[in-house]
Amino acid sequence: MERTNNYNRAGNRGGGRSTAGGRGGSGRGGGGGRNGNQQYGNQQQEQYGGGRGRGRGQQSQRTPAYPNLNPNPRQNVDRVPVVNAWSRVAPGQPAVSQTQTVTQNRQDLQVQEVEGRVSSMSVTEHSKDGVANVYMPIKRPDRGTLAMRSVNLLVNHFPVRFNPSKSVLRYDVEIKHVDEQGASSSTRALKKTIPKSSLRLIQEKLCVEYPDRFPLLQTGYDGEKNIFSAVPLESGIYNALDVVVKAHLYREKIPVGKGMYPRVHRREDDLRCGVAAYRGSQQSLKVTSNGLIMCTDYSVMPFRKRMPVLEFIKEHIWDIKQVNDILSPRNRIKVMDALKGLKVTVTHRRTNQKYTVFGFSEKLTKDISFLQEDLEGKKEPEVVMLTDYFRNKWGKEITHKGIPSLQLGTDKKPNYVPMEFCVLAEDRRFPKEQLGKEAARRLKDLSLLAPDNRRKEICGIVREEYAPGKQGAEVIQNFEVEVGMNMTKVVGRVMEPPKLKLGSSNGKPNIVIVDKQKCHYNLLQGRTLVAGKSIERWALIDFSQGHRDWLDVNSFIPKLMRRCTSLGVRMEEPLYVYPTNMRELFDLKTVRGLLKWIVEECRKVDKGRLQMIVCVMPERHDGYKSLKLVSETEIGVMTQCCLSQNANKANDQFLANLGLKINAKLDGCNVELVERFPLFSKDDRYMFIGADVNHPAASNKSAPSVAAVVGSVDRAAARYVPRVSPQEHRKEEIVNFGSLCLDLVNTYAKVNGVKPNKIVVFRDGVSDDQFEMVLNKEMVDMKKAIYTKDYRPFVTFVVAQKRHITRLFLDDANDVGNVPPGTVVDTNIVHTSNFDFYLCSHFGGMGTSKPTHYSVIWDENGFSSNEIQRMTYDLCYIFARCTKPVSLVTPVYYADLLAYRGRMFQEEVMAMEASGSAPASSSFDQAFYNLDQHLKDS
Repeated sequence: MERTNNYNRAGNRGGGRSTAGGRGGSGRGGGGGRNGNQQYGNQQQEQYGGGRGRGRGQQSQRTPAYPNLNPNPRQNVDRVPVVNAWSRVAPGQPAVSQTQTVTQNRQDLQVQEVEGRVSSMSVTEHSKDGVANVYMPIKRPDRGTLAMRSVNLLVNHFPVRFNPSKSVLRYDVEIKHVDEQGASSSTRALKKTIPKSSLRLIQEKLCVEYPDRFPLLQTGYDGEKNIFSAVPLESGIYNALDVVVKAHLYREKIPVGKGMYPRVHRREDDLRCGVAAYRGSQQSLKVTSNGLIMCTDYSVMPFRKRMPVLEFIKEHIWDIKQVNDILSPRNRIKVMDALKGLKVTVTHRRTNQKYTVFGFSEKLTKDISFLQEDLEGKKEPEVVMLTDYFRNKWGKEITHKGIPSLQLGTDKKPNYVPMEFCVLAEDRRFPKEQLGKEAARRLKDLSLLAPDNRRKEICGIVREEYAPGKQGAEVIQNFEVEVGMNMTKVVGRVMEPPKLKLGSSNGKPNIVIVDKQKCHYNLLQGRTLVAGKSIERWALIDFSQGHRDWLDVNSFIPKLMRRCTSLGVRMEEPLYVYPTNMRELFDLKTVRGLLKWIVEECRKVDKGRLQMIVCVMPERHDGYKSLKLVSETEIGVMTQCCLSQNANKANDQFLANLGLKINAKLDGCNVELVERFPLFSKDDRYMFIGADVNHPAASNKSAPSVAAVVGSVDRAAARYVPRVSPQEHRKEEIVNFGSLCLDLVNTYAKVNGVKPNKIVVFRDGVSDDQFEMVLNKEMVDMKKAIYTKDYRPFVTFVVAQKRHITRLFLDDANDVGNVPPGTVVDTNIVHTSNFDFYLCSHFGGMGTSKPTHYSVIWDENGFSSNEIQRMTYDLCYIFARCTKPVSLVTPVYYADLLAYRGRMFQEEVMAMEASGSAPASSSFDQAFYNLDQHLKDS
């Protein structure tokens, strides 16, 4: 079929770009274009501290955290409305610096240590710089009651019962490499890390060879420094139950991160390609309001199957049908990429040792020879062929002599073994991102089990490990520990969704009641966005030329314009349309040249600043990272990317989603809440801050972590401004949190003419044991930066956690779906005293919904449980990208996206370092992460 269109032809409309392909561009404005030229204090630092709590009806002075703090009341100099301070029992008071010994109760298990040293837990820990941790997480003020209905739930928390008077012995274990020096008895320890898998093999060998001294079923090993035994000795206090309960799992399963996976996969879970999905579990012991529980969740992980290396190669690489196909240069590279770094065992002799594949032999197996030394020193070293060695030494005739052997040694001490005698070890995880399309789909199906199926899998896992008569139960029974077989029952509350405000074609507000089941709303029937921005100057780059999924621009552009206009986002025709292909995304220099050229071509048509570049691609590509880096940090123009397959279909939902994103990027407002946020009055000026840190992959040992902080700058909490900062490798603390927040507060004042008097910070990505770091490092840094003599806003800190394994299931035989949006739980399964709750804010259409765990660790605003839960749920409805509530509170969601964008920038900068176009360590340079001045506050 011949392609005809009006948008992608060069000529007298817009000229062409001088490129290898010679393609031209077209657009609006021929003959000179349109006349569219449009234009777009020192702060004192002093001691700070003291919070305010909640005690409705009585005022109190703020309690100073430091003795030299002036406890004068707030002053309203920066046009901050006066707000009364409510008191709660010691929420902001410093903890008394004293040491307390953990007392024995139902959550503690006494463990005796061989050295006889008494272990104790100090209430006040000390930071690296010697400053005491003054601030501690606050206590729960009350229980929530807000609900339109209640719902009976089952939670994957299984009760753990034990004898608190039972004594357990802790052995301190040290295992070292030893290198024997010739025939002498002297040895020396080598400073080399021993893998956990090897440590466990050593422990198991001790238990087999010395069963009287190391009884297998009466010991639990943590894989590092501690062995716990049921044999009582001298005194000391620890919590050893987590190691004890998992002892059997560590022996029988493959540990990966926090997960435990079987050594044999189910036949139906074979993903082919040499990989199988292994159904395992994640477990953790924790103390809740119900006492000590074991939280267990279902987990799936792809592993390389334990199979002969040659069979793996033929299954994993489709181009290899026969063994000799390995010899082609292209296939040889593929095989090396697939095998290098893997662990293998050998079959020509009896051994459990695992070897690492370092490479191939340069010669074919039939041509390999080596110098064999006589260990007794009676004969001179002689050259031996590898084929003869295996025949004479091991009685093995090598079948595949015409292919290379595997190199299982080092360059200095090579160890060549024919591939036919090598078998892949079973404990090697396969990277999910390297799976083929079909294997990835199958793994996704196994991972996203429906709630009813997931609940059955979890209960089956617990019964298989800890039911009476099972080996795991026998191990923990020796410690007088027992795991219950039933999930915890709890009553959840379902909060009513908020009323939302959209616009309408007649300009009047449109009050929307969301769907009761899914809590979605639509943009049909004349509904528009609250504040749509006009897009008058934009360009389109079509990267699909020559691809089978080429874009039909004549169809797509008019449809996009009509749908955006119907949403209240008036969209003119593009200034320029440039057809090209994916080759222009292959390197940063080419992308930079392309975007700068597009900007110049558009300026010839219209002198006004270009607002947006829509980029249509036929497939996902790493050049997307370069595109975003150049557009956002260099040329200062927003981009909106989409796939050509979706653009050609151009269904209404797809076009509406594009309109939502485009309007948000132009600082428009898509949706607002009808009612004010709880607790805040009409005179309050409040700000929501989201913060997160993105860390490099585990394999990367040097790249910086990226801190991302966003802050709302309008009363609707719809518009956020971003700040990104690189910092020390894998450091979770946001080291310059104070300066980032000061920048956000000043930006808020610039937009609104007044600073916020109430700030709510949502912090993502920290674990329970990092709460005090957030309070005593990040919050302290923030207050130092933003506090002045006359400005002290009330601050609340909330930690949002998604990396937990608690799951909620409906306890209703007639309803096997997910829990409804708005389900909140703050009893039974929560902390014994901390101010926390679980909230499932979204509708789970696939798999089993995971609630977000929120912990209020500091509160000077004085939220009740109802108020903080209501506000958090409301914030999930104003995420700009979709027409439904999201699973994570919006400020944190934006911080997550921003941190990921910062990681993309870092990867591009490191590529520049590698190519020599940027100085070394540029990835730690803030200048490379700063957005262009035109986008800094968008």
